[in-house]
Parts: sequence; C-alpha cells; structure tokens
Amino acid sequence: MSFILKPVDIVENITPEDFKKNYLKTKRPLVIRGLTKDWPAREKWTTEYLKEIGGELEVPLYDNSKADPSKPINAATAHMKFGDYLDLIKREPTELRIFFFNLFKKVPSLINDVKIPKDLMGGFIESMPAMFFGGSNSVTFLHYDIDLPHIFHTHFGGRKHIVLFDNKWKDRLYCLPNATYALEDYDVANPDFEKFPALNGVEGYEVFLEHGDTLFMPTGMWHWMKYLDGSFSLSLRAWDQSITRKVASVWSLFTHGAIDSLIKMTFKEKYANWREKKAVKIAERALAKGRP
Repeated sequence: MSFILKPVDIVENITPEDFKKNYLKTKRPLVIRGLTKDWPAREKWTTEYLKEIGGELEVPLYDNSKADPSKPINAATAHMKFGDYLDLIKREPTELRIFFFNLFKKVPSLINDVKIPKDLMGGFIESMPAMFFGGSNSVTFLHYDIDLPHIFHTHFGGRKHIVLFDNKWKDRLYCLPNATYALEDYDVANPDFEKFPALNGVEGYEVFLEHGDTLFMPTGMWHWMKYLDGSFSLSLRAWDQSITRKVASVWSLFTHGAIDSLIKMTFKEKYANWREKKAVKIAERALAKGRP
C-alpha cells in the first residue's frame, strides 16, 4: 500500500509557449532550475546577509505540532529575533519554522534581487512576495493555499523535500470540512495506510529542491514540505487569469477563512472533533466509490 508518486518534470529553461501549453493550462507542476541564474538573490541571499538587514526583527515561529483547536489557525509557538533564529537553523536541527514572512516590507530594496518571471505568465501579486524558513526536521503540513494562486517557489541554502497532489484528491486526503488543509494525524512521508486507507492509491508528485531551484505549483495544488537542511524559500504568487478561478478565490477566502475562523473560535474543540470525524467519513465514502 502506498501513494503513487511520480517525479516532477525538471528543465533548465523553458519558453513561454511551452510553459503555457504544457504546464499552466494543464495545471502540472514544473521545476525550472535556470530561472534564478540571473537573480542577484541567488548568490547574495545568505543567512549572514539576511541577518545584517533584518536580524533585529522579532519573528513568530511555528513547529510540527497539531493545531490547537482553541487557537486561530497559524497561531505561533514562540517568538525570537530573526538573527538568532537564522543562527539556530544553521547550528542544529529544529522543528521551528517561519511562515509567510514578508521581509520585503521591512527592506523594500530586496525586490531588486529578484526577477519576476512575467514572460512566463501575468497576474503576479508583486506586493506579496513571501519568505519561508525552516530548520532541518521542520515540516509544512499538507494544504493548498486558501486564495488559490499559482506559485513560483524558489529554494535557497539547502534542500527541501516536497510532495504534491492535484486538488481532485482532496476528499481522499482527508481534507477537513470548511478548510484548505488535511487531517494532521498522518505523516505524509510515512502514512499509516491501515489507519487511513483512503490514502492508498492516491496519485501525486515528489521532488527534492536544491539551492536556486524554482518549483511552479499551479492553482489549488496540495503541497507538503520538509526542510532537509536549515534553509529558506521565496514564493511569488500570481492570479489565474480566468474569471471563474478569481471568483473561486474570493469564495475560498470567505468560506475557508472568515466563516471557518468564526465557527472555530465559537465552538473550538467540539468543532475540531466534528470535522475530523467528518473528514474520515468523506474519505471513506470516496474510497468506497473508487474515485478521487
């Protein structure tokens, strides 16, 4: 019993025509190794440099613990000076990670170190470049992004293990009702297929990113990530050009964001228990019907 994972296509470079035809329109992931070859960030962004420009900032930290139903989603585990955190992830393994950090707001000149790939597609949200940092052993739980963007995810300073699933598999992945993330009781890297039988046979992709690699993740794609080294990533986000997808994005933000948060804060553990049981029932029903 297992997931059925195939490798993500890897290219050094790609033409806009090839990218749009074979990856953007078909919603297939892709690694572009040469996308950052002329980015100043590729050589400039070391942990020492980032400490120099933002080391005194206080940052929220997250670990691999299951979400507390009494707290809002993405509630921080601890806080630390950014420079001290960078020292920590280079010095030793840790589960602690930084989530969706916009260092560009504090240091606007950083944007000059990046070249947004507008030749490949339009719709980039230039005000929202996001950085993610993790120590070896830190894990980003299985989810898809609530606002449904396309994502160009570039990794720096180490290696990262990533598993991806098309959104059509959400029921079999034990997606929690009213949410864009899965039940956190199974390990994507080593799932218990007897306890979670709906996972057996789910098809996806697997890739290991290294320094300078850029992963294109199409809108709605589920992703699980594990830092193999203390390292960091940059995500550039872009809206899908279709009106239907833009409406879906707004609807997702409303139902999976505002409404879900309100219910969660009102009913807390009772709501958490209900939707975990519901996710299991939905997954088992999808498995019984033999569908994603």
